[in-house]
Amino acid sequence: MSEPLTEIPTHINELLGRMVELDGSDIHLAVNSPAMVRVHGSFEKINMPRFTDKDLHDILLPMLSEKQKAWLKENLSVDIAYSYIDGIRFRVNIFYQRSCLSAVLRRLPSLKLTLEALGLPTSIAAFGELRDGLVLVTGATGSGKTTTLAALIDRINRERSDHIITIEDPVEFTHENIHSLVTQRELHTDVHSFADALRDSLREDPDVILVGEMRDLETIRTAIMAAETGHLVFSTLHSRDASSTITRMVNVFPVDEQPQIRQQLSGVLKGVVSQQLVKSEDGKRRFASVEVMNVTSAIANMIRLGKTEQIYSLIETNGKIGMQTMEMSLLNLFSEGKISRDTVLKMARSEKLVLPRLERMGA
Repeated sequence: MSEPLTEIPTHINELLGRMVELDGSDIHLAVNSPAMVRVHGSFEKINMPRFTDKDLHDILLPMLSEKQKAWLKENLSVDIAYSYIDGIRFRVNIFYQRSCLSAVLRRLPSLKLTLEALGLPTSIAAFGELRDGLVLVTGATGSGKTTTLAALIDRINRERSDHIITIEDPVEFTHENIHSLVTQRELHTDVHSFADALRDSLREDPDVILVGEMRDLETIRTAIMAAETGHLVFSTLHSRDASSTITRMVNVFPVDEQPQIRQQLSGVLKGVVSQQLVKSEDGKRRFASVEVMNVTSAIANMIRLGKTEQIYSLIETNGKIGMQTMEMSLLNLFSEGKISRDTVLKMARSEKLVLPRLERMGA
């Protein structure tokens, strides 16, 4: 264990160094508290004095450009990416709470990680071989959506000769041009909104477009249009599974437009990857539990008819073509000794979906 900090650090790198020593994923900075590090899902305090508001202004504001400081002042929060040492990068959210400055910094995995190294199903790689259509990666905040997309973009960059445009808030993983040309645009630095950047991208000769998040109707509408006009579009949503992802996208639109949107989605949606991170049995690691849906003709028909509740059973019965439900993934992790029975029951959408199978496994 490293020595306690007897004084407040004067530079953010001192705190990030402690976080890296602890193998933490996130560090939380708030007034009247020491720094808190999330390690394998649980919080640990750094042994140090408590921050004052002035301390955090002195540590955090030097990380920002003048434009970012102006954005923080006007909007009371700002997202940036920050490079530490040895290629380690962080996604940073600086914000106000109780009228005081606070921040959360999340460590980004190395881009050298492949889909396989991330513990993701190999079937996901097929989405990077598509020439057009819409592919969505979904899950809660912190479930690894951005990392999965970065690995897919890296794979395309290494295997294809395309123009890849990413629109992100902020740019978390930087991509060098390998076999493809990669253009990366950052919200509030290079462009005002996802919708604006997405419309611009259609005039920039793209083959592949990554939209960091589909936050509003206009962005979703333009993403669907881009996929319809022969581009491969990747994006994210904060939804739990494939069926709720489709429902959420459709419900963003006015009721009178929803039949048309279902028709369009049934034609352009190629796949949905939904993921969550679950603790290992010893609590020292986390593993990705992943649902994978490929849009077959049967699933496209269910989307068109608005029968999304039937999609789960179609995913469950199509394992031979790379599909799997979240429950199937949890059970696989359990059978490999990576997670506990209790974790399976807790993270499944319903215990009824996994109990019979656990019993057949003798658990």
